Amino acid sequence: MFTGIIEELGEVVAIEPGADSSRLTVRGEVTTAEVAHGASIAVNGACLTVTDHEAKGGVVTFDVMAESLRRTVLGDLAVGDVVNLERAMVLGARLDGHLVQGHVDGTATITERRPGDRWEEVRLSLAPELAPFVVDKGSICLDGVSLTLTAVGDDHVEVALIPTTMELTTLGRKGVGDRVNVEVDILGKYVQRTLALVTKDAR
Repeated sequence: MFTGIIEELGEVVAIEPGADSSRLTVRGEVTTAEVAHGASIAVNGACLTVTDHEAKGGVVTFDVMAESLRRTVLGDLAVGDVVNLERAMVLGARLDGHLVQGHVDGTATITERRPGDRWEEVRLSLAPELAPFVVDKGSICLDGVSLTLTAVGDDHVEVALIPTTMELTTLGRKGVGDRVNVEVDILGKYVQRTLALVTKDAR
C-alpha cells in the first residue's frame, strides 16, 4: 500500500524491452536508500517489485509484465524521463494522502490546463468504465499523486495543482495530450462490486 505522497523524482536510466515484458531501471537516491530485493516501489503510481538493485548508485530494476504495460503508461517511458517514486507505506506512519494500492485502473489524457494565481486547474479525459468510481471532492491517484477531485463529468475529471505538487511531481511537467496513470479510490470499487452483486441476486 502507498499514500500517494511522492517521495522523490527519479530518472529512467535503462529500458530493456522484451517480447511481452520490459526491464525498467530507475535511479532515485531516497527511495532506494534501504531497498531490498522484492521490495515494492510505486513508479508513476504503478506498484513494481525490485528485482535488482545497486546500493551505491541508488539504481533499482523492475520487471514490468505485459498486463502492466497494457494498462499503464509505463510503456511510454524513455531513458532520461523523470518519474514519481514512492516506497510502500509503513504501518503506524501518518497517512497524508489516501490509501493507494499501486494497482493502476487505466489511463487519462490531459485535455486542458488553466493557470490560476498560485495553482493550476487540470482537466483530464476519463474512460467510461471508470466514471462510476469518481465523485466530486473524492480522492484519485494520478501518476502516483494523491489528489482531490474538484469537478467530475461523464467523460472527464478535474483537479487543482498547488505549487508544491507542480514542483515536486511530474504533474508540473505534463502538458495537454500527455497521458497519466489513474487509480480510482478502492472504496468506490468495493461499493460498486457489492451493488452489482446485490442487484444480480435480486433478479
